[in-house]
Amino acid sequence: MAQRDLSGAVDFGVLDRMTGGDDAIAEEVLGLFAEQAAMWSAMLEPKTDGWRDAVHTIRGAAAGIGAGPLAAICADAEIADQALAAPALDRVRTALDKALADVAAWRHELMLRSLRS
Repeated sequence: MAQRDLSGAVDFGVLDRMTGGDDAIAEEVLGLFAEQAAMWSAMLEPKTDGWRDAVHTIRGAAAGIGAGPLAAICADAEIADQALAAPALDRVRTALDKALADVAAWRHELMLRSLRS
């Protein structure tokens, strides 16, 4: 798939193994990831109650689609001292943006595949 468009933030082989190569399921899973990212990213502020819950949820969703770097950054942020929360959450947002860009490119490729079939 559109390898030239990807930053490497997501290992889509993980997603492919999880979905058994079914493009429709992959699209559904990636759509759910994008929805969760939109919902939980609003809480990625150190003054927001529950920012650790948001990071934890994003971490699990990231691991599920193969976004290992994002999951690792989330793991670090989850245990960060409150005084270091702001830079940790900045790293989470940056990694999330990269993963979402890869997801968008992959979803675009899936859409093109469906048009061809």
